[in-house]
Amino acid sequence: MLTAILLGFLFAFFLVFAGKLFKGKFSVLASLLPLGLFIYFCRFIPAISSGEVIRRSYEWVPSFGVNLSFTLDGLSLLFSLMITGIGFLVFAYTSAYLKGHEYLERFYGYLSAFMGAMLGLVLSDNIISLFVFWELTSISSFFLIGFNNTNPASRKSALTALGITGIGGLFLLLAGLVLGNISGTYTISEMLGMKEAIAGHEYYVLAVIFIFIAAFTKSAQFPFHFWLPGAMKAPTPVSTYLHSATMVKAGIYLLMRFTPVLGDQEIWNTTLIIIGAVTMVYSAIHTLFRTDLKGILAYSTISALGILVFLVGMGTRDTLLAAAVFIIVHALYKATLFLVTGIIDHETGTRDVTALSGLRKVLMPVAIAGFLAAVSSAGIPPSIGFLGKELTYEGTLHSEAFNIILIGAIVLTKILLFYAGFVAGLKPFTGKLPERFTNLHMPGPLMWVPPVFLAVLGMTFGIFPALIQDSIIKPAVTALGADAQDVHLALWHGFNTAFILSLVTIVVGAIMYFVLKPSAKLESFIGKFESFSPKSLLEKGSGFFVIFSGYWTRIFQNGYLRNYVSTIVFFLVVLVGYTMIGNTELKLDYASLSEITIYEMAIAILLICGVLYTVFTKSRLAAVAAMGVVGLAICLIFVFYSAPDLAMTQFSIDTLTVILFVLVLYKLPRYLRLSDYKMRIKDGVLSIAFGAVVAILALEVLSEPVNNEIGDFYAKNAYIMAHGKNVVNVILVDFRGSDTMVEISVLAIAAIGVFGLLKLRLKSSDRIK
Repeated sequence: MLTAILLGFLFAFFLVFAGKLFKGKFSVLASLLPLGLFIYFCRFIPAISSGEVIRRSYEWVPSFGVNLSFTLDGLSLLFSLMITGIGFLVFAYTSAYLKGHEYLERFYGYLSAFMGAMLGLVLSDNIISLFVFWELTSISSFFLIGFNNTNPASRKSALTALGITGIGGLFLLLAGLVLGNISGTYTISEMLGMKEAIAGHEYYVLAVIFIFIAAFTKSAQFPFHFWLPGAMKAPTPVSTYLHSATMVKAGIYLLMRFTPVLGDQEIWNTTLIIIGAVTMVYSAIHTLFRTDLKGILAYSTISALGILVFLVGMGTRDTLLAAAVFIIVHALYKATLFLVTGIIDHETGTRDVTALSGLRKVLMPVAIAGFLAAVSSAGIPPSIGFLGKELTYEGTLHSEAFNIILIGAIVLTKILLFYAGFVAGLKPFTGKLPERFTNLHMPGPLMWVPPVFLAVLGMTFGIFPALIQDSIIKPAVTALGADAQDVHLALWHGFNTAFILSLVTIVVGAIMYFVLKPSAKLESFIGKFESFSPKSLLEKGSGFFVIFSGYWTRIFQNGYLRNYVSTIVFFLVVLVGYTMIGNTELKLDYASLSEITIYEMAIAILLICGVLYTVFTKSRLAAVAAMGVVGLAICLIFVFYSAPDLAMTQFSIDTLTVILFVLVLYKLPRYLRLSDYKMRIKDGVLSIAFGAVVAILALEVLSEPVNNEIGDFYAKNAYIMAHGKNVVNVILVDFRGSDTMVEISVLAIAAIGVFGLLKLRLKSSDRIK
C-alpha cells in the first residue's frame, strides 16, 4: 500500500525531469498510473467483501508512537476505488482538454501528487500520518485551483481554499493530539476498542469540536462553504476530480472513519444533523440563483455534502447505508456533469446557461451523458440516484431523530437538486440551437467517452445494484460499525412512505424545471444579500485583523534589535520569576562554601568596574574595551577554579569578539548620544531584574543535591572510549563533537557575514534607497 501511495509523488517528481514526454499525443499515457492503481485495488475486493481487513505498518517515529500504518477495509476501499477510477478518466480527459497547454506536464504533476495524498489520507490508520496526507491534499489542491496563475481570481481562490482548509488541518492535528492523550495511542483501529473510555473522558468534547472544524472546512460545510464556489476558477478536470469525488469528500471520510470511535453521543449526532441540514438547504436554494454552470454544480455539490453529513449525524444502520450509496451516486453523476460542462465551455466558450440551448444537435453523445447524469441527480428510476434517494428517505423516516422538520428539509433539498441537475445536464441541450453554435464540432473521444462511461455506469448500478452490494457497499457499512448482513439493494422497495416522497420530489422538481428559468435577474437579486454572506463577514473580519496586525507589528516588529532583545528578556524574567515566587524554600549550605580570597575579591571589583564603565561610557570603542575586561575577569575566575581549558576557550572567544566589534563599529561615530534617560533607566531595571533571576537560579542549583552520575560516566569513559586524558577536551571534541562543530560553523558563518559587510561598497543611489 505504501508503494501505491508513493507512486503518485514519484510520478510527479519524474515529470520534473521528463515532463516533455507527456506533452502532445503521448500525454494520455499519464492515465496509465491511476488505471494501474485502480486495478491494484480491485484485486482486494474479494478479500474485503469476505470480511478481511488488510493492514500494513512501517516504522516512522516509533518513539512517539507515530508510524506509517495503513488499513484497507470497506470504507477505505470505497474511497480508493473512487480516487483511482475517476482519476483515470480525469487524467485521460485532461490530455484532450488541455492539449497543447504550455504547462500540461506541471498539471499532471500536481494531479498525481494530489492523488497520492488522497490515497494516503483514506488508507492511513495513524491519525498523525493522516494529518500529514491531509495537509498534502491542501497544498496540492492549492496548486491545482490556482493553475491559471495569470488570473488574479484564480490566485485569490487558491489562497482562500488553502487558508480555510489549512485552518482545518491545524485543528485535525489538535484532535489527533487530544485523542492520543486520551487513548494513549495514535492508531485509529486501536481507538475502536476504547470508545466508552474516550466518550467518558473530560477531553472528549474538545476532540469532537476539533474533528468537526477539520471536517467542515474540508467538506465545505456552512459557514466554511464559500471557498468551494470560488475554486471553480480552476480548469474543469480539477473541478471534476477535487470537487466531486475526492478532496471535498475527505471531511466526509474523516467523519465516517471516526463515527465508530466518537459517534452515538448527543453532541456528535446533533451537531452533524444541524450543520448538515443547514448546509444542504442553504446551498440547494443558491442553485436557483446561479446562471454559470460551474456555479450551479458547485452549490449542488455543497448541498450533497450537507446531505452526507446529515446522514452520518443520524448514525443509524439505514442512514449509514444511504450515505455509503450516496457517495457513489454523487461521484458518478457530479463527475459526469462537470466533464460535460467542461466540454460545453471548451467548444462554445461560455458556461452561461441562459445563452446555451440546442447543443444536442452538435454534441449528441455529450447530451446523452448530461441527460443520464441529470436523471441520476434527480433520483429518477432506473438510475442509482433513485436508489440513493429512496435509501435516504427511508433512513430519515426510520431514524430516532426523525421529525417533520428534518424530513421536510431533506425533501426540499432533493427537489432543488432535481432542478439543479436538470438545468446543468439537460437545459444546454434542449431547445433551438443558436446560429453561432451551428458550426461546433464534436471533441475527440478522450473528452466525451469519460462522461458517457460514468453516466452509463450510474444507470448500470441502478438496474443491477448487486454489482456493488456485496463487493463495496456491505464492507463499507461494516467498516462504519453497523451490521450489514441483511443489506439488500433494489430499485423497488414497495409502495411506502419513501416511495411517495420520491414521487413528490420528481413531480415538484419537474414543475420547477419547466416553470422557473435561470436568469441574470435572479442572480442579481441574490447579490443584494452578498454583504450578509459568511464570505463577506469573514472578509470584513480579516480587515480588522489587518488593522490589528499592523498595530501589533508597529509595536513588536519595529526594526530595533534592542527592543526585540528587551521584549524577550522581559518575558523570560516574568515567566521564570513567576515560577520562582511559589518556591520560597531556598536552602543554601554556607558552610560548604569556601572562604572568599583576596584574588576573588579583586576580580569581583574588576568585574563591577568593567560593567559600570561599559554602561556609562559615551565612547563605543571604550565600551568594547570594557567588555573585554569583563571577559578577561571571567577567564581569571576559571583559572583560579582549576579550569585552564575553559579559561583558554573564554579568552579566545572574548578576544575574537572584541576584534569583531571593533571591525564592525570602527566606521560608526566615535561617541554615543545617550539623551533618552528613560530608556536607559528601563534597560537598567530590566538588566538588574534579569541578573537577579539568574543569581537566584544559580543559588537554587547550588542548594540541590549533587548528582555525580554523569560526571562519573565521563571520568570513567574519557580515556577508554575517546583515548583522551583531559575530560573537558574529550567532552567538547568527542562526546559533544557535533555540538561543537555546529558552534564552530555558526562562528565561521558570522565571520563571513562580517567580512562581507566590511567589503560592501554601496553606490550613492543604493544608499538613498
